[in-house]
Amino acid sequence: MGALLGPAYRGDDVSPYAAPARATDLSGLPETYIDVGVLDILRDENIEYARRLMAAGIPTELHVVPGLPHGFEMAAPDAAATQRVMASRLRRFKQL
Repeated sequence: MGALLGPAYRGDDVSPYAAPARATDLSGLPETYIDVGVLDILRDENIEYARRLMAAGIPTELHVVPGLPHGFEMAAPDAAATQRVMASRLRRFKQL
């Protein structure tokens, strides 16, 4: 949270716009695309958010990518796995 809300942030009162996974009501949200690496420290939170979206009837596309950590796009932009994820994101954006 500190990266988004600043180093002074200390509480749990976070807007769902800053942390959508903390929203209690997910109804009415748009179609959602989520990709996360298996080694990402936020993997389980991403998967749970996708599960909650699907339970709320939100069309959700989830990709859990083997071998990738958090921030893989910056850490290994030329890796084959990163390139596949980026192509998948681009495909999804074009569908919008």
